[in-house]
Amino acid sequence: MQSGRKGSLQSHPMRSFDYQSFTRLVFGRGKIDSLGELVCESGARRVLVVSDPGIVAAGHVQRALDVLNKENVEVILFDGVEENPTTEHVQNGLDCARQCQPDLLIGLGGGSSMDCAKGINFLYTNGGQMADYWGVGKATKAMLPMIAIPTTSGTGSECQSFALIADAATHQKMACGDKKAACRVALLDPQLTLSQPVDVTKATGMDALSHALETYVTRVRTSMSQLFSVQAWNLISSNLLQAVRCPNDVEAREAMLLGSSLAGLAIENSMLGSTHACANPLTAHYGITHGVAIGLMLPEVIRFNGDEVSDLYADLVPRTYKESADNPAEALALFVENLRSAVGLPESLIECGILKEDITRLAQEAGKQWTAGFNPRSMDESDFESVYHSACT
Repeated sequence: MQSGRKGSLQSHPMRSFDYQSFTRLVFGRGKIDSLGELVCESGARRVLVVSDPGIVAAGHVQRALDVLNKENVEVILFDGVEENPTTEHVQNGLDCARQCQPDLLIGLGGGSSMDCAKGINFLYTNGGQMADYWGVGKATKAMLPMIAIPTTSGTGSECQSFALIADAATHQKMACGDKKAACRVALLDPQLTLSQPVDVTKATGMDALSHALETYVTRVRTSMSQLFSVQAWNLISSNLLQAVRCPNDVEAREAMLLGSSLAGLAIENSMLGSTHACANPLTAHYGITHGVAIGLMLPEVIRFNGDEVSDLYADLVPRTYKESADNPAEALALFVENLRSAVGLPESLIECGILKEDITRLAQEAGKQWTAGFNPRSMDESDFESVYHSACT
């Protein structure tokens, strides 16, 4: 399933922007071996590595430790991160940081590990609780430098200054953003992504796809952010199925990892939309994996947004789909649905056990999500209910 388009920004008016890159990208096979050099360049001699048991079992943590030990860097490991990190995980990591007093943090793993490392950084350097940083720009003190090493191709957290942390009691996800939290370096080694289980490849890949698509049409999009969005879309839409079917295809993994990171850069500059607003309550109340929830909601949000951004969607519609529907939004939604089916993700909310009587509550919560405010077409509670109902069939 090839997207087949390069995307064109020339037909759309340019918006003003103020762009500054805070994160150095180091990309290539085997680049994990440069970790020690990168740490030493920062002047750090004691680092806290934040990861999870699965990444430890895959051997990636030990490889990183070996590289750091060669440079005589003192390393402390916190490997207690779980999927969708909560304030409890951050607190446990903070306790570890206070004991070892690191000069630098390393987030090694998926988005959960990287987000947890950022959360630890907020509290270690600025004090307080995660809720104090819910929103943008609330850190008043400098934060420790951080190196992010993604082992999945999904969240793009390595290129964002936001930590997404859930309240352990309420399950409310808090987006805590500050430019001081941006990673100093994103170390992108596609060989580390070969260990992803197939289900993780599917879910994180769909999440990355949605990042490229949503960032291209948000209210705050700019010509710069759209450059990242288009390139991310081309890489991800053309390689996700291959990465699922042939997990050891390093070229497909390269494309997915770079595409995911570029989509992360797009998020940093244009935010996300209502697909993510709809997905978060599904994860909070039903435990549905984030990328799976995204896959369920993305086609319906595309259709809803069609009246507002049909011309932008036209930039992304694959050539083979241009004649298959009467408008770009429908064609793009069909492409996403077919890709979702091809990789083997669930195709309806009912299939995932969602109760229709819960839709009102889900819609209420979706409307309160921060990303809903960036959607190109305004949505009220009845609109969210309609989108959820459409995703049930």
